[in-house]
Amino acid sequence: MTLVTQPVVKTLGDYAYQAIQKHFNKNLKWEKTLKNDEHPEALHQMRVGIRRLRTIVSQFGFVVDLPSFVTERNIGKIARRLGKVRDLDLLKESLEKSFQPHLPSQELKHLEKARDIIDFQRSQEFLLVQETLKDARYKFLKSSLSYWLEEPKYQESALLPINLALPDLLLPEVSNFLLHPGWQFGMSRVPNNRVMTSTTLLRSYLRGMTKLQIEQSLDSNYEVLHSLRKQAKRLHSQMELFTEFYGSNYTEHLTEVKNVQNILGEIHNSDVLEDWLIHVFGKDFTENLPTLTNLLVDKRHQLWQQWVLTQKHHTQLDKRNQMYLAILHQL
Repeated sequence: MTLVTQPVVKTLGDYAYQAIQKHFNKNLKWEKTLKNDEHPEALHQMRVGIRRLRTIVSQFGFVVDLPSFVTERNIGKIARRLGKVRDLDLLKESLEKSFQPHLPSQELKHLEKARDIIDFQRSQEFLLVQETLKDARYKFLKSSLSYWLEEPKYQESALLPINLALPDLLLPEVSNFLLHPGWQFGMSRVPNNRVMTSTTLLRSYLRGMTKLQIEQSLDSNYEVLHSLRKQAKRLHSQMELFTEFYGSNYTEHLTEVKNVQNILGEIHNSDVLEDWLIHVFGKDFTENLPTLTNLLVDKRHQLWQQWVLTQKHHTQLDKRNQMYLAILHQL
């Protein structure tokens, strides 16, 4: 009796091919459902697939010899178009789940206006998505990738064993993540005492800071935190490509990076929501939506507290060393 097993991936070229094939096919799977706007999950899944494909093209650019049109930039344009619709979906979901149940009837009337505007903006953005998926540039990108998968071409580095190359692929991105200036946000207020408990640290860090001061601090550091979020997203996408080569320690660090991405993503979403409310109701939106305003401030305060502990965790020497070691120690 012959057992059928999957071929063992041994080289960078093998792995690059399988990764491109996997996410290219995933996009094809969800494309028709997305075009018809049949299910909200289609937008999410295809956006994730496009982003992963962009990461792979960037990560393995020195391994594969792709058609000239298959570039990170061209794939990124599609991802951004999908992202605009997804952001509006998340904005509406946030309003409906996090704020709407807690608002008085008078504010709900104003919120209804906001939801109608979101629906209109989404319909306009989705038309652009449909046009993009019908566009000749998108079709040429698909045909170029399909042709490459039938007759793949590689560069000299494709012959490198995957286990030999993994640390060199991942460690530069880890360094970019850990050395990002966003980690210094508020560090002057962090006490230099490693034996402090998380609760004591949090109380010490927040002592004397009003919610208004926290708001001002978050607003003044918006760009650097948003940049760190994008770096966390990039690192998470790259680390996730190689989970099969590592054990539980690696998975724990992957989860921590995702946590950073989520916290900063929530802070970013709150900024987007505030900017959007100003766009719809003007700078005095707080007068029409005082309860929602207070809920938004409270949420940002909670996110600040989460950020404090996450920041302390990732700025300790032993934690950084553990992350480097997890990448060096493959299965």
